[in-house]
Amino acid sequence: MNSKRILVLGIGNLLWADEGFGVRCVEALNAGWRFPPQVTLMDGGTQGLYLLPYVQQADCLLVFDAVDYGDPAGALREVVGDQVPRFMGAKKMSLHQTGFQEVLMAAELTGKLPAELVLIGVQPEELEDYGGSLRDVVKRQMVPSLNLALDWLERWGAPGSVRDGEAEALTDAALAIDAYEAGRPSAELAYRLGDARFLNLDGAL
Repeated sequence: MNSKRILVLGIGNLLWADEGFGVRCVEALNAGWRFPPQVTLMDGGTQGLYLLPYVQQADCLLVFDAVDYGDPAGALREVVGDQVPRFMGAKKMSLHQTGFQEVLMAAELTGKLPAELVLIGVQPEELEDYGGSLRDVVKRQMVPSLNLALDWLERWGAPGSVRDGEAEALTDAALAIDAYEAGRPSAELAYRLGDARFLNLDGAL
C-alpha cells in the first residue's frame, strides 16, 4: 500500500462570491469520490496558521484556491513545486492568502514542507458580493479542476473511485452550495456588504 500522506485543501471564504472556489472544489471532490485512507480532504476555509500541523504531516499537498494572477476571469492555472508559495502570495485578495503563505513558510522553516506541492487556482471574477456564490465563469472551472486533482491523486498512488452513496459533508449543511444559493435573497433585497441570513434580528453578528 502506498504510504504517502496526502492532504487536499480547499481554502477561501464561501461568503464572498468567487473567494469560495477552493472550498467548493474540495466539497465536490468529497461528494463525488472515495479515496484510500492516506488521503485527507479538508475545508481549510480561512484558518491560516491553524492549518500548519496538517500541512506538516503531509507528504503531498494539493490546494484549491481562487488566486489573482492578473488573468482574465475564470482562467485556470496549475502551479507545481516551489512556485506554489510564490503564487499564493502573488497578490493578496484577502487575509486567508497571507495566512496560508505563512503556513507554507513555517512548514519549510521547520523542515516539514510537503515534498510535493500543487496549487489548482482560478482567477476570480467577483469578490465584493457578501453572501454571493461563484460566478458562472468560475463555476465552470470546477470540473476541469477536479479532473486535474484526480490525475494528481492517481499519480501519487491514491486513485479515487466514484461514490455510490452520500458522503459525510465537510461543511455545515446550510452552507452546501445548493442550499446556500437557494437561500439567497433576491437582488432587490440582497445587500452586498452584508446578508440577513448571517445577521440576527438586532442586526448584530
